[in-house]
Amino acid sequence: MEEEMLIPEEEYQKSGVHIGTQVKSSDMKPYIFKIRNDGLYILDVKKTNSKLIAAGKMLARFDPQDILVVAQRQYAFRPVAKFAEVTGAVSITGRFNPGTLTNPSLKFYKEVKVIVVTDPLADVQAMKEAIKIGIPIIALCDANNKTDFVDLVIPTNNKGRRSLAVIYWLLAREILKNRGTITSYDQFKYTIDDFEAQI
Repeated sequence: MEEEMLIPEEEYQKSGVHIGTQVKSSDMKPYIFKIRNDGLYILDVKKTNSKLIAAGKMLARFDPQDILVVAQRQYAFRPVAKFAEVTGAVSITGRFNPGTLTNPSLKFYKEVKVIVVTDPLADVQAMKEAIKIGIPIIALCDANNKTDFVDLVIPTNNKGRRSLAVIYWLLAREILKNRGTITSYDQFKYTIDDFEAQI
């Protein structure tokens, strides 16, 4: 049975969610739809869609303040901050200070139960600490990412301004719906533009 698309497939494509990199890791092979003539790997948006649904269900089970979202890349700062504002999650954008999750004596120490990483390559410090303390990791993974230690992979272009906005917007909407904060998508008052980084 085909899962319902959270937004039309064209919308995913218009925002470049499916545009991967020119390098693919063996871990990401199951999520690759095809390779384009210019050598770019194209991600399967149906799988992106299905993983967003799964992530929404999973994250809705946690208390908002137990969810940490991290992003090192500038284009992700606004989507991540907006996501945190809408869902009540904790966010860290920019540099991830070593010890944030592992050293309780630090003033910026955070105790969380699940982490969402925008890019396993860029957010490597956060990944290491999450692995060390043994909390589940949800990660936005592009064609070139390795997925060892990632508990739930959301295959997506994790570098594009619009694609990051779409993914975090959809994820926030899914969480609120699964929590029962909204009963229908119409009640979600935010737009993708609210989540998109400004140039």
